Amino acid sequence: MTTLNRDCLSEHDRQVLESIFNPSQIGGEELLYKGEEELPVDLLDLAEPDNPRILKSKSIELEAIKQAENGKLADAITLFTKAIETAPERPAPWNNRAQAYRYSGNDEAALNDIERALQLSNRSGRTGCRAFCQRGVLRRKHNDTDGARADFEEAAKLGSKFARTQLIELNPYAALCNQMLREVMKVK
Repeated sequence: MTTLNRDCLSEHDRQVLESIFNPSQIGGEELLYKGEEELPVDLLDLAEPDNPRILKSKSIELEAIKQAENGKLADAITLFTKAIETAPERPAPWNNRAQAYRYSGNDEAALNDIERALQLSNRSGRTGCRAFCQRGVLRRKHNDTDGARADFEEAAKLGSKFARTQLIELNPYAALCNQMLREVMKVK
């Protein structure tokens, strides 16, 4: 079998091959969730930027995130709860507490918080996008492929690159096609 000489390919041809052999990349851009994606802002947090309750809630939430990053999930959950109690209308601490619950293995509590985050965010903005991703991950974990796909589609519409990657992985035809093309092409 002959090998493919990539030097004689056009840029477009290289991009097509890249999408075949690296389906989690589109246009050479790696699609991994980085936490700081270019997502729409949460309008609710912008509506009252000087509200002392919202500022306090954000401050507590930041401390909770630090605790979670240090593996202190129980402490993080306690602080997220305090942030929620301080400003229950903010969707972000609900979504972040859901993630801490998820990492703690409490999927039921996580789903409850995700639903509340989606409701408060009006299923939009950064928090809505991340809540859809989290619910998609949980649905995928529990073998609800159709539900996961629907959540990842909503998150992708809101700008999530992570969700787009998940959609590619959930597409059995794309996976099969990519596998067959890899075998046929044997690119070196």
